[in-house]
Amino acid sequence: MNFYFIFLPLAVIAAMMAYLISYNEWRHHYPTKKEPRKIALKTSIFTLIVFGVIIIFMAVLFSYWPVIR
Repeated sequence: MNFYFIFLPLAVIAAMMAYLISYNEWRHHYPTKKEPRKIALKTSIFTLIVFGVIIIFMAVLFSYWPVIR
């Protein structure tokens, strides 16, 4: 089973949701929209990286663990 095809849509959805949630929270603290957008973008990139690491770890783990196959 190739987990990389599962990673793409789920990671993108998670990153978009992280952006929306983070932007919605931070926009109350700044008078302009520029700073909350930068913070939300950093949050979404971090979310994408974390999901990528988790999926790669799972793919490696499942490929070397014959019980799960």
